[in-house]
Amino acid sequence: MHCPFCGTHETKVVDSRLVAEGQQIRRRRECISCHERFTTYETAELLMPRVIKTDGSRQPFDEEKLRAGIQRALEKRPVSIEEIEACITRIKQRLRATGERELPSREVGEAVMAELRKLDQVAYVRFASVYRSFQDINEFREEIERLSGAEHD
Repeated sequence: MHCPFCGTHETKVVDSRLVAEGQQIRRRRECISCHERFTTYETAELLMPRVIKTDGSRQPFDEEKLRAGIQRALEKRPVSIEEIEACITRIKQRLRATGERELPSREVGEAVMAELRKLDQVAYVRFASVYRSFQDINEFREEIERLSGAEHD
């Protein structure tokens, strides 16, 4: 680490501790040359894959867009904010775990549906109806029958 005071390359860590609920490490450092002390913060850089839309365009992953879609599906459903945030965290972990730099938007949608299916079946059907562009009541019925059949397996 370069000393911000004299520019020397040699510094030593005097103290380290976890901050920000364990998401960062705060390090107190001392310059070997000028003996000035300074603080650095270290965080993991976890990059989300870019999303390849159905038209072939590529966009950065947008957590707020994900959250809005999930909240829309869960509107007026008995699901807590904590459960929603845990769901979003699991989706992000699943997408990151692929190791891919780019993912088709279909994979994001499938990950959302898998989580909603476990979280709230009404929200799952709502989301699936928009995501899969249900055209008529029969498609709703078929999805609900699939859902009911999966419960009995």
